Amino acid sequence: MTTKDLANLIFPNITKTVEDIEKMYPKREVDGEVTRFAPSPTGFMHIGGCYQAITDYLIAKNTNGIFYLRNEDTDKAREKEDAVKIIMDILNYYNIVPDEYEYEGDVVGKYGPYIQSERKEIYHVFIKHLIEIGRAYPCFCTPDELSVLREKQEGMKVRTGYYGRFSKCRKISIDDAYDRIKNGEKFVIRFKSKGDFENKIWYEDLAKGRLHLSENDIDDVIMKSDNMLPTYHFAHVIDDHLMHTTIVVRGEEWLPSVTKHLEMFNAFGFDAPKYIHTPLIQKKEDGKLRKISKRKDPEANMEYFKEMGYPKDAVVESLLTIINSNYEEWRDNNPDAPFTEFKFDAKKMSSSGALYDLMKLEDISKNIISRMNKDELYEESYTWACKYDEKLKELIYKDVDYYKNIINIEREQAKPRKDIAKYSDIYNLIYYMYDELFNPEYEWMKITDTTEIKNIINTYINEYYDRDDDKDTWFNKIKELAENLGYAANMKDYKKNPDNYKGNVADIATVIRVSLTGKKNTPDLYEILKLFGIDRIRSRFNKI
Repeated sequence: MTTKDLANLIFPNITKTVEDIEKMYPKREVDGEVTRFAPSPTGFMHIGGCYQAITDYLIAKNTNGIFYLRNEDTDKAREKEDAVKIIMDILNYYNIVPDEYEYEGDVVGKYGPYIQSERKEIYHVFIKHLIEIGRAYPCFCTPDELSVLREKQEGMKVRTGYYGRFSKCRKISIDDAYDRIKNGEKFVIRFKSKGDFENKIWYEDLAKGRLHLSENDIDDVIMKSDNMLPTYHFAHVIDDHLMHTTIVVRGEEWLPSVTKHLEMFNAFGFDAPKYIHTPLIQKKEDGKLRKISKRKDPEANMEYFKEMGYPKDAVVESLLTIINSNYEEWRDNNPDAPFTEFKFDAKKMSSSGALYDLMKLEDISKNIISRMNKDELYEESYTWACKYDEKLKELIYKDVDYYKNIINIEREQAKPRKDIAKYSDIYNLIYYMYDELFNPEYEWMKITDTTEIKNIINTYINEYYDRDDDKDTWFNKIKELAENLGYAANMKDYKKNPDNYKGNVADIATVIRVSLTGKKNTPDLYEILKLFGIDRIRSRFNKI
């Protein structure tokens, strides 16, 4: 028996050769980089996945290259229903749209299938080739035997794994392997490594620089026994070669595997792509840094940001600030430019973890929302509320113009208000503007005596209020009211001689504000007064 006989036994229906497959995937006619986002459809889209997808997208756009989506679904035990839909929805929602992809039967691009489980025959061609050239072999070890092997290695205090003298099935003759397969014995296919762990190789990571790593000597499983699908280690090597990927962006947890992947590329004589191993996304908790957890942290799930109502641009911007350390400076200098004009530099990625801060996201989001005009904010917030907030949806729907007027207070001006960080904030920021929801617990400040409060608001509404006043005239009347009631009209005078006054003009304005809204902090009081009008003002004053 020969290795070719063994290969034909395992793959009797595979007649194509590696050369045949290569012809199906000719070199791309593109000058720029070819990047891919290759998630496993095992549930929700993790923030780390979106971080990598944005990096892939940016690299491709910087270089007039190609960004494609490949779903790596070979681990069927972990695959979740609708996971592919979730991935596509997130990419489309954040405008990180791949140039090539496969979704719901549509294939966009000439290098598919873009779903690994549909590429099974392709992998078998390459695995068959490895068996024929003696670089892969069947392994009959059972899970129990592998557990015993691990325990033995631990007892010997040596590295655990299937390598070297511990590669039991390496020693099986071709005839014996042939007979065992003919007899129906279960097996996997392992890659036969030629590496020596004691030897070191130099590897250049685009983000982490030049690294000195041990050669791979592990005989990894490259095809599973249950469904004859490949493992990640093997499938991505074949796919990135055939799809002509030039840069692979993936998490640094894959860095220890890079030497085994490089050896697999070399076994076929393929040029390996360049790798960027991205830092872990971390958060600060109780003064300490830890990895963001999908069990503990809602922000690990990209759906969280949609549900909370953060503008999509804010989320992308917040991730860009941890993708490259100089992004914030660039954004400050280019406030209106699309982020694709930023020149990504792998060397400016963090080497010690990327700290994701929700407070920074909120600051970015506040700035973005503050620049929206009232119509833009109405459209965005109403669209969000229709899916996530029934109470806000009802408020908006029953009087759109009134809602627009509320959210437009201190908006379309040189220094707009920045109190809205996300659309889920809006209801609690405006509900008191609706009479049917106005049931205040008054947040009185310095002036708390009810008699004095009533005197202030009655004097104001009967003697000073005029809806037609411009803002300067309005405020001068507030100062005149303060002075006539024994309060300092000028803050400098009050600070100089506080004992000479009952309070100051700010105290008077606070009484009016709290009487109208129940709150000590609101948007501009002058604009609220104009929006309410005399009847609503009197009605609210009469509740005191």
